Amino acid sequence: MILDRFRMDDKVAIVTGAGRGIGAAAAIALAQAGADVVISARTTEQLDQVVAQVEAAGRRAVSVPANLNDLDAVAALVDHARAAFGRLDVVVNNVGGTMPQAFLDTTPKILEAAFHFNVATAHTLLRAAVPLMVEHGGGSAVNISSAMGRMADRGFVAYGTAKGALAHYTRLAAMDLAPRIRVNAIAVGSVATSALDIVMQVDEMRVAMEEATPLGRIGDPEDIAAAIVYLSSEAGAYVTGKILEVDGGIGAPTLPLGIPDV
Repeated sequence: MILDRFRMDDKVAIVTGAGRGIGAAAAIALAQAGADVVISARTTEQLDQVVAQVEAAGRRAVSVPANLNDLDAVAALVDHARAAFGRLDVVVNNVGGTMPQAFLDTTPKILEAAFHFNVATAHTLLRAAVPLMVEHGGGSAVNISSAMGRMADRGFVAYGTAKGALAHYTRLAAMDLAPRIRVNAIAVGSVATSALDIVMQVDEMRVAMEEATPLGRIGDPEDIAAAIVYLSSEAGAYVTGKILEVDGGIGAPTLPLGIPDV
């Protein structure tokens, strides 16, 4: 049965940024597909809520509250997977983000910080994960990139550059780790997470974004979680080094920031 290829029974996944939004939805979706999970984010209370939903799906979860800007803390998630489950099959690099800023306000330190948080964290976790993955035959990594990694608008020189770098990192890492480990990314469009709280509360802004999106709505975290399950499972077994665009069909930014000319 084709649906059996989406099952992940007794697999083990690490999901970063899993306290809410896309990360939480991914952890729950992977559990519903049959996987046990190691989840990490800053806030213990948010992680506890995700653990409860994973357990309600009949799977196990290990919660690791941590500041994932700390690369040592990121790498240590693999140790938690080994200690709790003895194996690792899937890595979901969901930590990242950078606030939009005008070009002249984007200092070199801000640009470096964007690379650190969006690219170095992903590399750190995947690099630490590879030996444990290989012990059990291989695995899959999914990096959460952004549509802004391929589109252009004012204010995104740090965030968009970092996410574009993460997309190409995905292609390069896929070549380095084939055939035993598949590496893919998702270029996420506008999704109803905490990053869009203000937009979702202002009808004029929300409607403008919906009207600029061919599918006529802002995405749900579960839209991204479903793509993560596909890329992580045997359903995506012939896919590596690819950037899956889950963005409602957009070809341009949907809400300009109104940053003036230099």
